[in-house]
Amino acid sequence: MPDISVVIPTYNRLDTLRHVVPSLLAQDPAAGEYEVLVCDSLSTDGTAEYLARVRAEHPNVRHLPAPYTGRAMARNAGIDAARGEIVLFNDADIIASPDLLSRHLRRHRDRSGVAVVGWEVQVRSIADYEEKRDHPELRGHLHPPTRKTLGWLYFLTGNASVRRADLLRVGKFDESFTGYGHEDLELGYRLRKAGLTILYEPRAVSYHCQDVSHDDQKAKMQLAGRSTVRFYRKHPDVAVRINLGMTPVSLALHGLLTRLPGVLGYFEARAGDSKFARNLVQQYYYVSGIKDALRQSRGTGNEESDGE
Repeated sequence: MPDISVVIPTYNRLDTLRHVVPSLLAQDPAAGEYEVLVCDSLSTDGTAEYLARVRAEHPNVRHLPAPYTGRAMARNAGIDAARGEIVLFNDADIIASPDLLSRHLRRHRDRSGVAVVGWEVQVRSIADYEEKRDHPELRGHLHPPTRKTLGWLYFLTGNASVRRADLLRVGKFDESFTGYGHEDLELGYRLRKAGLTILYEPRAVSYHCQDVSHDDQKAKMQLAGRSTVRFYRKHPDVAVRINLGMTPVSLALHGLLTRLPGVLGYFEARAGDSKFARNLVQQYYYVSGIKDALRQSRGTGNEESDGE
């Protein structure tokens, strides 16, 4: 039986998956000590054919195709099928360092009752990945080097591992999170409530290869805002509101920008050159998603002020 199972949800991501899978097959544990489970939402881009060729030489790769409704459902299928004691979550656009699995395994062998989150380095292309892979000084820092533990807000399942028994104990991912965002944070919240400590392991490095346009990121942020309301409805905890930016201040500032379209347009025009302007505009769309979800729920008896 393998020690660790890597679970990868995917849908039409063959362009990056063809780099991700080889990076996982080049890990320092022996092939029999781990498995790679690709939970495929019936991709139409040649993913099945590619994985069939890989499996012919690497039987520790398993293809699990099904009509999954989102990443939560796909990852749950991986958890259910996993044969390893430890489950490591990876994504179809996240390339692993050769010692990623051994780093995660070491932390779990040292201590029980933990989840482990590694360092997910952001890269824009394969060339950018290769440069940061070969020149560690270019990676920057995700957290301060002295950081030992993390809160649930940083339980990001592009590079995170948990004992399978703990995942089953807390109920795995909530499959009602079918849109973009927060299904991983919500699981992290429940793991912390169940008594697990989330350890930060900066030596467990992976590379998130994505170059999302400003317009695409605005759309994602709006969907994430809607997921924030779902999160809070499930866990009406003031810490959830504060950490996810669902506060009276953020709602009121959004209302102010809505009433001053010229100001919003000023920052939108500068989003291409200014990180501050880009982040402000994307945050505006995030709160727009929160307000949309709050308005839709007003008839349920769970009303919240939208700051307008």
